[in-house]
Amino acid sequence: MMKKWVLKANDEKEAFDQEKLAGSLFRSGANEAQIDKICYQIIQDTPEITTTKVIYKKAYQLLARESFTLAGKYKLKNAILELGPSSYPFERFVARLFQFQGFKVQVGQVLQGKKVTHEVDVVGNMNGTRLLVECKHHSHAGYKSDIKVPLYVHSRFNDISKVEQSNGSKQAYEFWIVTNTRFTSDAQLYSDGEGLKLMAWDYPKKGNLKGRIGISGYYPITCLRTLTKKEKGVLLGTDVVLCKDILDQPNLLSPIDHRKHQKILKECELIAYM
Repeated sequence: MMKKWVLKANDEKEAFDQEKLAGSLFRSGANEAQIDKICYQIIQDTPEITTTKVIYKKAYQLLARESFTLAGKYKLKNAILELGPSSYPFERFVARLFQFQGFKVQVGQVLQGKKVTHEVDVVGNMNGTRLLVECKHHSHAGYKSDIKVPLYVHSRFNDISKVEQSNGSKQAYEFWIVTNTRFTSDAQLYSDGEGLKLMAWDYPKKGNLKGRIGISGYYPITCLRTLTKKEKGVLLGTDVVLCKDILDQPNLLSPIDHRKHQKILKECELIAYM
């Protein structure tokens, strides 16, 4: 069989890896027969050189023929990319992931530093631990947050924590930077050395963004096939971010045509609890 190549989102070229494709399908919940069927079809249809975007689109279409729910979960990475164009929906999404751990969270807080104020995307508190979280959302999967990000964030968060401690705070601080894409190796090395905690799509190995979503069941509404892009934008604009929120409060769907409500609720249930 002719060797096939894939151009990644960062323009790097690598050999087509069927096991990688199979793994992504498995994580969406597809069974062995479905995985074998989709992999075979993609191998047959793939030219000598293709892109990750083309493979993803084809796999998504084939998986949707098997199950809307599986397709929704397979779309997760792209669904997180769609939490824009402003970063606010992503900040709310990250806040909910920390809330799932038991933190009391607030979004978009302005905190006092030594000389100036700083806006912090997510602030969390639990059992004497205080989180200060910077969120970096990107709409392109190939983008990496470089060392300038932890350098900047570290100085801001140090300024805040020193002022709060001088005012009597006894809490332990955790400084976090969360992105939906990846960090450069320099950013990781600096953060490790300075005690900053990083969370990216697949970093660290345990506790990454992808893993936390799977454990919590906190899938974003951008996973839903029953909503149009415009409808997703309307809901995100009213701070509706999670499928579980719609299940808990069906009235959140009031801006959407009522004839679609039951289908949306059914898909939310399947994605959140399957």
